[in-house]
Amino acid sequence: MTRYLEVFFLLFSHIYLFIGSLYKSAYNFLYSVYKFFEPVYIFFVHVYHFFVHVYYFLVDVFYSWYFLFIAKDYPLLLLFSILVTFIPLLGSVALFTLAERKVIATVQRRRGPNVVGTWGLLQPFADGLKLVIKETTVPNRAMTSLFLIAPSISFVLSVFGWCIIPLHANFESKPLVFADLNLGLLWLFAVSSLGAYGVLLGGWASNSKYALLGALRSAAQMISYEVSLGLTVISVILCTGSLNLIEIVEKQKDVWYVIPLMPLMVIFLVSILAETNRAPFDLPEAEAELVAGFNVEYSGIVFALFFLAEYSSMLLMGILLVILFFGGWLLPSILFFLPNSLGFFVKAVFFFFMYIFVRSNFPRLRYDQLMNICWKVFLPITLSYIVFVSSILITFDGLPVNQQGLPYFGTFNL
Repeated sequence: MTRYLEVFFLLFSHIYLFIGSLYKSAYNFLYSVYKFFEPVYIFFVHVYHFFVHVYYFLVDVFYSWYFLFIAKDYPLLLLFSILVTFIPLLGSVALFTLAERKVIATVQRRRGPNVVGTWGLLQPFADGLKLVIKETTVPNRAMTSLFLIAPSISFVLSVFGWCIIPLHANFESKPLVFADLNLGLLWLFAVSSLGAYGVLLGGWASNSKYALLGALRSAAQMISYEVSLGLTVISVILCTGSLNLIEIVEKQKDVWYVIPLMPLMVIFLVSILAETNRAPFDLPEAEAELVAGFNVEYSGIVFALFFLAEYSSMLLMGILLVILFFGGWLLPSILFFLPNSLGFFVKAVFFFFMYIFVRSNFPRLRYDQLMNICWKVFLPITLSYIVFVSSILITFDGLPVNQQGLPYFGTFNL
């Protein structure tokens, strides 16, 4: 018995010494890595603070110029606000189209755009210039007025959705938003629903069978998947008690809604792909069946408006997904040293990349498969999840309440 105890003691001591030496080696290695990267970290911290100071300087200059020359003139203020929303949106769409072509080229083992500008960075602007100077042709039997108005409707409605999207600048500042509406989420869904009218008018006014079939497909698809989008958002509203996007983000300080609502996040992601007519749900533009869908008769600047409307809606829905399920600009506490704007940007870029990844890897579905997914799969799951979330909140007294202790939903007291 004593012999066994001695062997056990020796074995335990060797294991203890081994773990101690391993811990010491790991500690020395990590400390050496820290010392090696410490100057790099300090350099980037100084660079970050430099850009923060530049940012605050530009903000001070902007507000000084704003109050001196613009705030007293309402029409000029309105024009300035529109430009502030419109110009960054165009730049984002241009960069997204370039990133999409680059990523798809990499997947297909091609080079992609690399001629116009350094690494092809000016290719989107060259494409935009080409569409602007190109002739706008109108079919002989088309309804000219509606034919030209339809692209403008789609584009203007897609821009309206951006007015309520909150963005974050740095650690302490309040979110930057053009219009902070209490019913912002309802406004966003109302505007995106009206976008179907631009597609319908464009297909019908073209007086072409291919365009009309593409428009009907697109309208049916958008209306169907708006049902699943709306039912998905209801569960988020139940957890938040508000339709204001800033309040929805602030309610996720403790936990992002993607954790308790993971199935709904997946449904929302698939639904926004179908809502924006993206692959593998790009059936309204199926070139093998409908030539090019509802915009087959369009060219020049009017085609560019449809193109911009589609891509701006894609970016808008990607950012909405980040706001509803991934905490918007909020970051985990372990990443406290990073600016909030960087976290928001990284999350949004990840889902923009998901758009491209899905397009380059998945084949197009049939139309009956598309509708079956919406009405036979997503609809029962979202309805069941609403009942489930409501039951959990009522059981554990988790419903949002107002000062009187009654259930509270934004501006509506029940």
